Amino acid sequence: MSVGQYFRDIVETVRSVAIGMKITIRYVFMKPVTVNYPEHRLSFSPRYRGIHEFELNKCIACDLCAKACPVDCIYIEKTGPRRIDKNTGLVDENDPKNGKLTRFAIDYSKCLFCALCTEPCPTECIHMGKLHDLSAYSRSEAVVEFTELDKQGLRTPIPLWMQRNKEKIDWVRKEYDRVVAGQLAGTDGDIPKTG
Repeated sequence: MSVGQYFRDIVETVRSVAIGMKITIRYVFMKPVTVNYPEHRLSFSPRYRGIHEFELNKCIACDLCAKACPVDCIYIEKTGPRRIDKNTGLVDENDPKNGKLTRFAIDYSKCLFCALCTEPCPTECIHMGKLHDLSAYSRSEAVVEFTELDKQGLRTPIPLWMQRNKEKIDWVRKEYDRVVAGQLAGTDGDIPKTG
């Protein structure tokens, strides 16, 4: 290596470090973008696809959602077909001709949140929700039994973080109250019907 090349390498190194330091100094004085979750609410787009919301009283157990699922994470068990009452738009549970939906479950350890299950549903009973965190202590807890949730009057599971923070954080309490009341978060994340 020549003396000239040696000094050119030193100049190039100093220039490279100066460029890096310029970028570093610029970011040192910027306002941080970290969100203190869950104290501050995360903002999602209207079409965000979170944990499903399921209306059991509209489900006719046609299995179309399970057939559309690319990863086979929807489990449906039934005693027979179910019919919608034209007057109410709901399944009449007291009609002896109607079968029972004994199990409707989604395994969230497999779910891709693709919303392909919402498209073929003729009664629009399954929707993409807005809850994003379903942390649990075991893999079996990642399987959400929506028929059991319906017995509690819920359409979607209540995450642990929501149960623990509902008293301390205002926006969590409002979201908790919405879920407990059985209100849908919105259907913007669903694949819209065409035609």
